[in-house]
Amino acid sequence: MTGRERFIRALRREKIEGHVPTFELVFYLTMEKIGKVHPEHRNYAQWHQMSTKEKEAHLQDMAFCYTEIARLYHHSAIFVHPNPGDFASVVRLLEILREQTGEEYYLTMHGDPTMGIPTGEDMLERSVRLYEEPEGIVREQEQERERMADFAARLRARGNLIDGFTLCSDYCFNVNPFYPPAMFEALVAPTLEKMIRQYHEMGYYVIKHTDGNLLPILEAILQCGPDGLHSLDPQGGVDLRVLKERYQNRVTLIGNVNCGLLQTGTQEEADADVRRALRDGMPGYGYIFSTSNCVYTGLPLERYERMNRIWWEEGIYR
Repeated sequence: MTGRERFIRALRREKIEGHVPTFELVFYLTMEKIGKVHPEHRNYAQWHQMSTKEKEAHLQDMAFCYTEIARLYHHSAIFVHPNPGDFASVVRLLEILREQTGEEYYLTMHGDPTMGIPTGEDMLERSVRLYEEPEGIVREQEQERERMADFAARLRARGNLIDGFTLCSDYCFNVNPFYPPAMFEALVAPTLEKMIRQYHEMGYYVIKHTDGNLLPILEAILQCGPDGLHSLDPQGGVDLRVLKERYQNRVTLIGNVNCGLLQTGTQEEADADVRRALRDGMPGYGYIFSTSNCVYTGLPLERYERMNRIWWEEGIYR
């Protein structure tokens, strides 16, 4: 099976032989590993002044960055961060990825219309609006959903450029969700459910991502129907073994390797946590191995490579 086929089987919670699929939401350490700035961090302020050949060279180089990291670490999927994000550039970047790799990798990109945790700059304003102007919050999310649905439909009309969307609005802190459960169900979940249903109707798979303690709103998220749930944050109290026992027939579980231990724990603690995630996630299939966030700037590369090596040697259905 290709990595793409393996990844899709995992999202369908079907039996897999060989390695459990793995990928990362983002792998930011591209400069350290392959000498290239990560595509999301590139400044294209002069994009519209570039010649057609210059633009093509940039897109080719971004595609190489994604595929080389996937190849080096045996990833089954690539999360694409279009930069710039105009439709023509997105299409061309995805075309290049397919030209370079065929259907070796499951391709996904962000597509979440719902409102996550506000930044420090607008925390007060957004918090007030949730109580004084909830209809405005709903209206804005619905407008974004319509925009994203149109974008997804236009992509689908271009063929099999992308396999699914990963919905990356974060809802939760480590201790609890930003939205009280009743507010989440009233203001956020309806748009989330509509978006997931529309993606499914177009033939896309859907992974929902949020860090932190999602347990108080987990059932509401699952009722919206995602195929996969990322990142199962252990620093937010998410126990993969418990979720596996309760929900393995409803959703594919993705992640759960403790990023905090990878960064600041001892080597023994980090190794043990990698093996714990494999041990808790693999039984019964429906699991995709990854960190509980991403490979972010500041995470020691050697720690991720050791994690990846343990997966390669031990994350195998025999």
